[in-house]
Formats: sequence, structure tokens, C-alpha cells
Amino acid sequence: MKKSIIKLDSVWKTYTMGNVEVNALQGLNLDIKAGEFVAIMGPSGSGKSTAVNMIGCLDVPTKGKIILEQNDISKLSESELAQIRGRKIGFIFQQFNLIPTLTALENIMLPMIFQGIDEKERIERATELLELVELGDRLHHKPTELSGGQQQRVAIARALSNNPDVVLADEPTGNLDSKTGTNVLNFLQKLHKKEGKTIVMVTHDSNLSKVAERIEFLKDGAIVKSLNNQR
Repeated sequence: MKKSIIKLDSVWKTYTMGNVEVNALQGLNLDIKAGEFVAIMGPSGSGKSTAVNMIGCLDVPTKGKIILEQNDISKLSESELAQIRGRKIGFIFQQFNLIPTLTALENIMLPMIFQGIDEKERIERATELLELVELGDRLHHKPTELSGGQQQRVAIARALSNNPDVVLADEPTGNLDSKTGTNVLNFLQKLHKKEGKTIVMVTHDSNLSKVAERIEFLKDGAIVKSLNNQR
């Protein structure tokens, strides 16, 4: 039986806006197993973005527990959390979030600096990752010199820089044309099948979700339906 890698147990997230309290998550239960490809779907306002923050350990719950690496993250200091997050989770964002003044190589090297990896190894690994995403000829190009699809592939390479157990993709094809989006999706599938990575993808596109092994449907901050895709 596959072990849990991230588990959300009755997670609530409440935001106070003036005199009003808004429950973005309402008792969310989610168990991500090692080696799974899970899609999280839901309409706008369903709590997907907040769920991403929780799964990625970018925020702590108002109530409930998030277990990562057998630790309840709400009991960790921010520095401890940042270290675990940096090792365990790679992030791919819809907006790419590349640093415009850095080259593709430097963007990928950046997360490794925070994990104390020496420069020689950073350069070697970043170069290998760019070759993996078929951008070995774009090492020294800055984001403005790359197409949208190339920028997203740099972002994927950066997400893999610390060899994380989990790759968390938030609407990873949202800013791409359909052909380029399909290429990015195919690469995520390859990471899952050949590299054994755990993939958690948040999307509103039902076509994208079909590549996942399991689909979790989110509404009003809670899972309302789960669907296992037959392969």
C-alpha cells in the first residue's frame, strides 16, 4: 500500500475581512499518496487556490492538521517549514513566476541556493534539467527571450531543482495555447510515469484532469466527489 505523502485532516481556513469571516476551506480532507497523479477541480470560488496553499504548505490552517513528512506543519517554525517545503515540494505556477533579470540557468539554480547546494553542483543540475525539458540551447536566455511554452518548461525544470517528492502544478497550462499546453501536460505525465513523481494538479479544465489517476472535486471549500480514472 502506498504511503501518504501529504495529508489534510479536517482543514479549515477562515479569513477575516472587516467584520465578516469567510471560510475558504470547510473541513477539507485529502490524502495524497506517494506516486499518485491527482487532479483537483472546482469552479471559481470553490477554494482551489487556498487548497494549493495548504497542500504546498505555504500557509497554515485555522483548524485541522496538515501532515507533511510526518510533521504537523502548524507546529513548525517558518524556517523549519521553508526547509521541508524546499526539499519536498516543487511548484509550477500559471504565471511562471520566473525572475526576469536572471537567465534560465540562474532561475533553476536559485532554489538550490536555499538548500545549501554548492555552485558546481547547482550549475550541473540546472544544465541537466534544461536538457531534460529540451531547452539545453537556451541556458543563458532570460525569460523575455523565451516563448510562453519555453518559460513554462523552465518553470517545470525549476520545480525539479531540489528533486522534490511532490510536484504541485497550479493551472499549469492556463496561459498557454492548446498545443503548447498539451506538450506541458505530456511532460508532467512523463515525470509521473518514468520518474515516479507525485503530481498534484489544480485545474478548472475537465480535459486536463483526464490524465490524472484520481480527480477530487472541490466545492465550497470541501471535497464533494472523488473519481478514480481507469487506465
